[in-house]
Amino acid sequence: MRYNERELLSLSRQPAEKAAEILMRVPKKGSVLKKRLVKLVVNFLFYFRTDEAEPIGALLLEHCRITKEEENVFSISFVEEPERKYCFECDSKEQCQEWIEALKRASYEFMRRSLIFYRNEIQKMTGKDPLEQYGISEEARFQLGTHKQ
Repeated sequence: MRYNERELLSLSRQPAEKAAEILMRVPKKGSVLKKRLVKLVVNFLFYFRTDEAEPIGALLLEHCRITKEEENVFSISFVEEPERKYCFECDSKEQCQEWIEALKRASYEFMRRSLIFYRNEIQKMTGKDPLEQYGISEEARFQLGTHKQ
């Protein structure tokens, strides 16, 4: 994936939807759990050394699977490389569940499906398309299933 490093760094400094210091293991051979500041911003999960201001890595939460591994452990793997897992160990099962739910809501596809659902609900209630006023109601990305031409 191509990205602009300055823009990504700027994004990492934005207010987080969720942030905490938790244990993390990257999918490298011999990797061990290390305490990291983990910060969810939009659909990126940034991770930092606890004493540094710049992230040492970022995960784009698209086409990924978030899995509960143990009571207080979850992992993130990607469709292209399901065997490579990023593991996170939380302080409690409640914290683990909160992270899992927040991460699942962070993807563009989840937000898109939610927008389409609520758009349809509003349309049923009012008889009007709420996206029409913005001139985007016919755009393919806001359609469910097959795309309109």
